[in-house]
Amino acid sequence: MLLLINVLLTSWFYTAHGQGKPCNYPVIKHGRLYYSYRGYFPAHVNQQFVYNCDHYFVPPSQRSWDHLTCTAEGWSPEEPCLRQCIFNYLENGHTPHPEEKYLQGETVRVRCYEGYSLQNDQNTMTCTESGWSPPPRCIRVRKCGPPPPIDNGEITSLLQSVYPPGMIVEYRCQAYYELQGNRKVVCRNGKWSQPPKCLEACLISEETMRKHHIELRWKYDKKLYSKTEDTIEFMCQYGYRQLTPKHTFRTTCREGKVVYPQCG
Repeated sequence: MLLLINVLLTSWFYTAHGQGKPCNYPVIKHGRLYYSYRGYFPAHVNQQFVYNCDHYFVPPSQRSWDHLTCTAEGWSPEEPCLRQCIFNYLENGHTPHPEEKYLQGETVRVRCYEGYSLQNDQNTMTCTESGWSPPPRCIRVRKCGPPPPIDNGEITSLLQSVYPPGMIVEYRCQAYYELQGNRKVVCRNGKWSQPPKCLEACLISEETMRKHHIELRWKYDKKLYSKTEDTIEFMCQYGYRQLTPKHTFRTTCREGKVVYPQCG
């Protein structure tokens, strides 16, 4: 009870004197206050505390220690400890001299030896909370052979025997075929990304319609080809009645297949 009264009185004091909301004891990710300071909390606005960071982490100032300040909006800096990445070696590439230091979120451009590249054909590394991404390691560049062929489709550009990393080619389908997937594929690490598929169109058989005594419901719809997922509606020819359930007269093209209703 006494603790609750103390907290309420402290909050009232800071508000009444225009000092804003007090700051509670800070939880510093990858760091800690230099001393315990337990008796100083909640802290008032503009009050400062010395803190330091874990190994591989530094304050934004990149000093060995710094001050954490209570503000009207909360603790400042908001991220007291940031990862510090050291660029002092590049496998199969040009190593900087002297070593360079980067803060979390910063990016550096690297130079790999001829025929090498960073992971995923990148030429930059970013300092992240867990270290360099991608790692400072240049791997041998692997080229791609011709893109894989697809049924009922083709590549829009002239074929080559060899493609460099990062090269993009585009596919297209033959008439009445529906392209499924990404029409563009990319060469990465000697392999092409997943090519698309060309889904077969549905040919509406006039012979089957005559045998089933049906016709297309909409007289103006004379097309005999339908793409996958297109809806097709039938009806009985004059003088015939339905022999299959009503819902079968409204069907969908499924990769070249159509289920026909019947009349008799």
